[in-house]
Amino acid sequence: MGGLREIAVPFVAAAPAGARVRTRLRVSARDEAVLRAAGSHLGSLAGRDLAARCAEGRLDARGRAVSRAARKRALTAESSSRWAGAITRTSEDQHRLAGQNLRAERASLQARVSRIEARLAVPAGSRPGKTRGYATPAERHAKDIRRRALRARLARAEHRLAVGAVGVTRGGKALLRKRANLAAAGLTEEQWRARWEAARLFLTADGEKDKNWGNETIRFNPDEGWLELKLPAPLAGLANRPHGRYRLTCSVAFAYRGDEVAAQAATGAIRYDISCDPGSGRWYLDGSWKTVPGPVPSLEELRCRPVVAVDVNVSHLAVAVVAADGNVLGSPVTVPLDLAGLPAATRDGRLRDAISGLIATARQHGARALVIEDLDFADARAEGREQHGSRPSRGRRGRGFRRAVAGIPTGKFRDRLVQMTANAGLAVIVADPAYTSRWGAEHWLGPLREHHPQASGHHAAALVTGRRGLGYRARRRANGNRTAPEEAARPAPAHPRTRPAAIPAPRKPAVPRGSRQPSGTKTGRPHRTTAGDQAAQDRPGPPAMQDHLLHARLGTVT
Repeated sequence: MGGLREIAVPFVAAAPAGARVRTRLRVSARDEAVLRAAGSHLGSLAGRDLAARCAEGRLDARGRAVSRAARKRALTAESSSRWAGAITRTSEDQHRLAGQNLRAERASLQARVSRIEARLAVPAGSRPGKTRGYATPAERHAKDIRRRALRARLARAEHRLAVGAVGVTRGGKALLRKRANLAAAGLTEEQWRARWEAARLFLTADGEKDKNWGNETIRFNPDEGWLELKLPAPLAGLANRPHGRYRLTCSVAFAYRGDEVAAQAATGAIRYDISCDPGSGRWYLDGSWKTVPGPVPSLEELRCRPVVAVDVNVSHLAVAVVAADGNVLGSPVTVPLDLAGLPAATRDGRLRDAISGLIATARQHGARALVIEDLDFADARAEGREQHGSRPSRGRRGRGFRRAVAGIPTGKFRDRLVQMTANAGLAVIVADPAYTSRWGAEHWLGPLREHHPQASGHHAAALVTGRRGLGYRARRRANGNRTAPEEAARPAPAHPRTRPAAIPAPRKPAVPRGSRQPSGTKTGRPHRTTAGDQAAQDRPGPPAMQDHLLHARLGTVT
């Protein structure tokens, strides 16, 4: 197996260092009007501040601090010091994230150009080494044109990075592009305008540790159930409380993890975000804060109990519960997870529902951990449709592969799984995804289908993933999965027996074959001159004392 890469050691994912919960605000008409007025005014200030930050380009740490202080002083007069601090902090975060996206685009363009140039160096229709040339001269010419276009895009990206010119669209670039073709997006102009205005609202207040209820700008009282916010200076006339504050007329409470929100508001800083869903017209309040992650359990502790192994696919999750000895428990199951073409909120809801089912399965079987693959398709996403190795790139197979890669929610699933399992007191073991599908189909698919006909290759891959998280190899052993100490150095059987051994037939009494056979004795005739392989039969060796009568009949007594 010289062509196989080394399998990485499994590890336990770290617990999240923060928490975020949401509740609905059942606002009145006046409350909604005040929230829209404040969000629109602060949103216009946020857009102006972000444009100023992007115009400054690339700055060092000291330059960023000086720039933020100057922009904050300019915004304070039209809002407040705390609103201005939240706006400038958000602008810095957006600018930094845009820089990361631009660097990722540059890396992707470099990978694509490098791959095309490697194949262009080989004549069309030939393969002198490991690199295959393009099939026809026409395809080679088309790829050369594509290489030039990618080179131009790469040059522009490198120039923008050099001067620090990044682009950020408040409200989202995807929503902005829908404005040019509302019919294809299935929206009217009024619906698009409502979404655009809701996405550009700014009602975010950073937490303050030494202030009452953890936040001075947006304040939530968990004991009395009210929420109030500090209005910007130009909107102070809308206040219904002293010091330019407005208190909502509806009662507010966090149904989920409300005790944690109350404890954090009473003892530390907590950030609040108010947002609006234009489709339903509902308003929501999000509370977030930092947490101290607990100690991460060791692999040895988690491997003493069963684990729930998950194989993530395009439209479903293949789940197998693996016992501590490496065998499957119960029947493998399939969890539907179709996220294609759905809104972000719906996708997140279905993802959370699927993970809730996984947590329930873990609790049902007494598992302490879930095992997933360390899968992100980084190379496939970076190189796009350029062929590399056995990855399909052209035609229906290439389009199907790229669609599958885009449809598998690897990053979202992993992040959400770690968050929800940490809240449930479970851990996540991350295993190397190499060869799980191949070895699962080779060693486990047949035995699984003997007892579970509905099992698929994805369930076999999940089983291999679970065994890898438990520290076992993918290959099955004929007599159990744990290797005895005296067998550690022996090679595994080439064809392990997967079916139960046949029951031996009852032994029949021997029939004498000649008159020389003494009657009433069980001693066989001396027709064999050599003894059997005693060591192969696991016998300790020939006896030290022989029967005297046997020696007399064989003529060996002197």
